[in-house]
Amino acid sequence: MPLTKPNQQLRRDLKEAAALLKWAGVDLMQAAVRLSEAGEEDEAKELLKIAASYQDAEDKLAGYADEVKAGRVVRAQP
Repeated sequence: MPLTKPNQQLRRDLKEAAALLKWAGVDLMQAAVRLSEAGEEDEAKELLKIAASYQDAEDKLAGYADEVKAGRVVRAQP
């Protein structure tokens, strides 16, 4: 069964949010490398923790998008 327009939009929004988290995590990792090279190990570790939490959230959002596609999550009509 094809997705309704609201569910298509929900899936797109979830995938977009996941992609944004991914790229923000990549940027944080690059900043952590620069901090580490500058001798700021504690700050680098904090950024790596944040980047890891972004990865976890990205995985959750991608899973929700898959659930929408499979029809297990449905957007209610307003």
